[in-house]
Amino acid sequence: MKNIYDLKYEELESFLLDINEKKYRTKQLYEWLYKHKIFHYQEMTNLNAELVQKLSTNLNNDFIKIKELQKGTKANKYLFELLDGNLIEAVLMKHDYGNSLCVSSQVGCNMGCTFCESGRLKKVRDLETYEMVQQILLIEKEINARIDSVVIMGIGEPFDNYDNVMRFIRIINSPHGLALGARHITISTCGLIPGIEKFGEEEIQVNLAISLHAATDELRSKIMPINRVYTLDMLIEALKKYTQRTNRRITIEYVILDKINDSREDAERLANLLKGINVYVNLIPYNETSHLEFKKATAESLQVFYEVLKKAGVDITIRKEYGSDIDGACGQLRAGRITK
Repeated sequence: MKNIYDLKYEELESFLLDINEKKYRTKQLYEWLYKHKIFHYQEMTNLNAELVQKLSTNLNNDFIKIKELQKGTKANKYLFELLDGNLIEAVLMKHDYGNSLCVSSQVGCNMGCTFCESGRLKKVRDLETYEMVQQILLIEKEINARIDSVVIMGIGEPFDNYDNVMRFIRIINSPHGLALGARHITISTCGLIPGIEKFGEEEIQVNLAISLHAATDELRSKIMPINRVYTLDMLIEALKKYTQRTNRRITIEYVILDKINDSREDAERLANLLKGINVYVNLIPYNETSHLEFKKATAESLQVFYEVLKKAGVDITIRKEYGSDIDGACGQLRAGRITK
């Protein structure tokens, strides 16, 4: 049975018409689900018993649950238990300008980026749309506040779960749903070119971020296996086509690793690679874990890298660190399964 949180507004409307209900019931239901965050049909006081029975029979409203919560100084990390016992994580980041949530899109990840904890567990399965939507709803209810922006940068490769992720985006962007503006939603990919091409045709103002992390094929293929399939030349060509079609700027994410990709020469190569493309670089200090051999770049090399790109005319920022005190920073999220 399909979960009601899988349905876009117009799909719920069609369902209700099919079971001989009036159109206005769609708006009532969406308000209960997304505005009031009432998760049980029986508590929706303006629905009659007959409709409640129809809904219960045809659309389940089962929920994932928060299994564990770690609170940090600038971020909270949530461990979710899915209905099948699998585990995923999401991170709430508290900014001066509002709350940002990093959500997961898969249980595990097949991309195998060597510096990232999320790929240590190979993909078990894609998340269904409702499992992504409910990450937001449960956290909004827990903090009693609105999520102001969403980044699909947690566990998994979003373009490897394209249809469910796009359905998720349409639901949270809907004025009837969470009414989250498209420009407050960012989707991050390690470089799945078919997904980038398809996304460029969506006619939606959602932000695109590319996890790049290297400026040569030799290095990128070593730390990001996806590059063995989609090389830098192929990726850069896809990004040029995307910006030409959409006229939107792309974020280039670059995790800077000590003695791996942090030299002045690396910065110069990156500046040259990105020349003429409508991008800005988000330079990300590496968040060390106890499991991987990579180390955080020094403050000096970080500053030199920044200055080289700045001097070359590349828009660049250094990402503030959020969640490292709770192992919830970029690259630290993990998926798993409960062991009985």
